[in-house]
Amino acid sequence: MLRDIVLVHGGGQGAWVWAETIAAIRVEAGATAGRIFCLNVPGCGDKRGQDTTGMSIPDVIDELASELDANNVSDALLVGHSQAGTLLPGLCAARSDRIARAVYFTCAAPDVGQTVVQMMGGGIHGSHQREVGWPRDPATTSSSEMFHAGFCNDMDEKQSRTFAAKLGMDHWPTACATEWSKWHYDSGCYVPVTYVLALADNILPLAWQERFAARLNASRLVRLDCGHQGMNTRPYSLAEILIEEARVPYVGAGH
Repeated sequence: MLRDIVLVHGGGQGAWVWAETIAAIRVEAGATAGRIFCLNVPGCGDKRGQDTTGMSIPDVIDELASELDANNVSDALLVGHSQAGTLLPGLCAARSDRIARAVYFTCAAPDVGQTVVQMMGGGIHGSHQREVGWPRDPATTSSSEMFHAGFCNDMDEKQSRTFAAKLGMDHWPTACATEWSKWHYDSGCYVPVTYVLALADNILPLAWQERFAARLNASRLVRLDCGHQGMNTRPYSLAEILIEEARVPYVGAGH
């Protein structure tokens, strides 16, 4: 049997974003598929409407860690996407007895002292050394156009419409992006780390992903030819990567 797999979504999304990849894991792994859990950040998925006033990164980590406990998750593969990169290091530190390995799929990792909003910046890609930037000029691009350019660049028209219709209803606690900047990237001290690079990502360009992977102490890099939403556009390819990670008997410092 595969080890437990725990999936954490990115900003502006919920656990729903993993549906295609979960289905692909079950098909590809067959009878060896183990338990798969999706964690919703407060304000997202089945937690929409939750009062997140005053909640920041440590509060979110505490809530998600408690859910790992409640489900008796053990020896798990912890997978995060995009903004979840700001949560996984803390989860690994808090529950190294339950997590065997961490996989960061095109995840962000702001510099220490920098908020997520500051990391993204207000210009276009390449306009500032310490800012990721955006695929189009935020000053002249509507939100819908920006979402399409960033999230849907490798989707066909039908996929793009279906995905866009789901955006805008899930909201991380505001402080997670606008206030918190006390990052600690030591998850590699607790569990082995793999970073999956999305080669066609139009939100986090490849050069930035490589920088984030180094910051997160990734010991293994895997490349996937997809955009930011590879779990939706390349679910079987991502599933194969996660199955491989879930099969190997990795042992972290907490085991």
